[in-house]
Amino acid sequence: MVESVIERITRGHFWDFHGGIHPPEQKVITASKPIKQLALPKQLIIPLQQHIGREGDLLVKIGDQVLKGQALTLSTNPMTVPIHAPTSGIISAIKMSVIAHPSGLSQLCIFLDVDGEDTWRDRVVCTDLETLSNNDIIEKIADAGIAGMGGAGFPTHIKANSKSDINILIINGAECEPYITADDLIMMEQSNAIVDGIKILDKLLSPAFILIAIEDNKPKAIKALQQATQDIEKMKVCVVPTKYPAGGEKQLIQILTGQEVTSGQLPIDAGIIMQNVATCFAINEAVRHDTPLIRRVVTVTGQALSKPQNVWALLGTPVNFLLEQCGVQAVENEKQPVIMGGPMMGFSVASELVPIVKTSNCILVPSRKEMPSAFEKESNEVECIRCGQCSDVCPSQLLPQELQWSAKAKDYPQLEKLNLSDCIDCGACAYVCPSQIPLVHYYRVAKAEIRQLQQLDLKAEKAKIRFEARKLRLEKEKIARQAKQKKAAAARKAAMNKATPEATGAKSAVAAALARVKARKAASQAGGVDSKNNATGSISSVDEPIDAPVDEQLSPVAAAIARAKAKKKLKQEAALLTPQSDVLAKETLAGEPEKKPAKAEKQINADDKKAKIAAAIAKAKAKNLNAASKPSASVAPPRASAAEKTESVQTSVEKPTNADDKKAKIAAAIAKAKSKALAKKAAQVSAETAELEKTSAVGDKVPAQVVQDNIVDSKNERTPAPTADKKAQIAAVIAKAKAKKKNKESSKIDSNVSHNDQDSV
Repeated sequence: MVESVIERITRGHFWDFHGGIHPPEQKVITASKPIKQLALPKQLIIPLQQHIGREGDLLVKIGDQVLKGQALTLSTNPMTVPIHAPTSGIISAIKMSVIAHPSGLSQLCIFLDVDGEDTWRDRVVCTDLETLSNNDIIEKIADAGIAGMGGAGFPTHIKANSKSDINILIINGAECEPYITADDLIMMEQSNAIVDGIKILDKLLSPAFILIAIEDNKPKAIKALQQATQDIEKMKVCVVPTKYPAGGEKQLIQILTGQEVTSGQLPIDAGIIMQNVATCFAINEAVRHDTPLIRRVVTVTGQALSKPQNVWALLGTPVNFLLEQCGVQAVENEKQPVIMGGPMMGFSVASELVPIVKTSNCILVPSRKEMPSAFEKESNEVECIRCGQCSDVCPSQLLPQELQWSAKAKDYPQLEKLNLSDCIDCGACAYVCPSQIPLVHYYRVAKAEIRQLQQLDLKAEKAKIRFEARKLRLEKEKIARQAKQKKAAAARKAAMNKATPEATGAKSAVAAALARVKARKAASQAGGVDSKNNATGSISSVDEPIDAPVDEQLSPVAAAIARAKAKKKLKQEAALLTPQSDVLAKETLAGEPEKKPAKAEKQINADDKKAKIAAAIAKAKAKNLNAASKPSASVAPPRASAAEKTESVQTSVEKPTNADDKKAKIAAAIAKAKSKALAKKAAQVSAETAELEKTSAVGDKVPAQVVQDNIVDSKNERTPAPTADKKAQIAAVIAKAKAKKKNKESSKIDSNVSHNDQDSV
């Protein structure tokens, strides 16, 4: 098939593509003028991203002195190419600035103050291409920062490093858009350098044939390249008919080979690679002369300029500097429009400070007569009349009117179905539209929005992948940790089962710790029962040391927490089990007034020992009261009997203890009503008192200490205490009311009896 293509080309027969237009060329304005070398501008504004892909990492900072050709960014990704200093100077700023884009957006730029010295960095010139390997050549192309200079800006080293079988290498010199003559002039003036660049690509790709396509409206360029390639058999200069947009990649492939690159397909899939003539020139400069991409040919044209021409412009040169060099004419009472690119695919710049980048090939400054639509502030757009002319001229065979409707409605799924991505923004549809609808504008906005949504979806997908990977990693770590713990436990168990002293000691320590824990738990449970049944009962755990060892199997932190909890619990139990009734009894015998804390008063029914002591004292008090209330034959007998002396001692002992008769009577009433055992004990005390009285009647003298010991013993008897409940509280209130009245009547009698007893003693 390739042979038939070459034979057809040799005869001058080519294929055609769908659509296309023939707008006025307007190339004669600059085609006959040589490329001019301009003076250095005072400042360069160098965007970090000038190609398809992402920007590189900064290698410089503010205040650095840089040399011409020095790298300013570092390539860290295959889709990243570095940028270089177009001349020597000082980095004055690194900030956001307006760039060459239809939206007028800002990106990070390096501001280079030119020192005027134009001092180069050290370079290594290659005199023999055969000494370089393919990898060396690819590395040189990548380090030089070369990207496609035909408009797309795709990194050149990726195309040049293709591993697929390449049948045809196409060099695009068509330059079909009106006004632009940059490629035409470089082919005329640098034809040998372009051919040397093509030879480098030939070494890398080894294609079967190399086709150099040039439109027939460039006779000088055609002649120059024919002379430069006349000795190279595999290179063919193809003179194609002039038709816009014949310079499009898919359209030029179809013209030369007759093959149609379908939607979603790349030229490399058909064994074809295309490069621009300016890119070939830059490849030769980089590989042979170690010169990075720091300048390019720019066509500065338009009837508003006094000196339109092609110039060598350093990358980063502001547009206003180029306009000054070409003699821009001031426009009265209105702003002069400036278009970057040609009239078909170009866009109006938002500011004259917009810099020249690697894909900038033209600056168009039209007059009102030449392009009246550029001066109109408002669009003359009207409703689509569905004439279909846009579909007839579309080189990609799309439906421009439907694309425009979907773009206005932001119907992105429908735009994808209509293959919006195949649109090359050639502007042929807008050129023929009778309704003056800026169709390309709608397409560009829609493409940008779709691209942004795709980037968000890509970020979300990457985040999802990272989350799932993290989840899987944590799960694996958990499984590994559990396996490690099981393995360690099995090892400990195996070590303990061995008949060694260490294993025996470990078993003993574990068994002892478990025994202590069980004993402490049992003691805590038993302590609750003893506190109800025994007033002075205590649990053994109170006497145990607080810092008893815990299970050695626990970690140090867990052991410390366990000891703290045990210490707190033992303190609480010790506080509840303190024999406060014994303390009260001792204070009573010492003759001090009874002092009961508020907490003891509230728990009078719960404190068993206190209730028993109070019951015994109340019984003795009642008997003394009954004895004192009987009529006596003589007011003051000459000699008191032994029983009276005993009662006097008992009264003197009990008086400070029963200072609060009210509380004693309440306790007595509760004891009588709710506890049979207490009543039985009271009867026993009464019987013992009767025996003492009988003994005194016979004439025996009972020492006061005997009576006191009898009382103390009766207080210390451990009689089961009644259970405190709601009924007992009610009975206590009733007894309190009855006893209050009786207490007032008997208080005087008690006082008199006490005085008489003291006198008799």
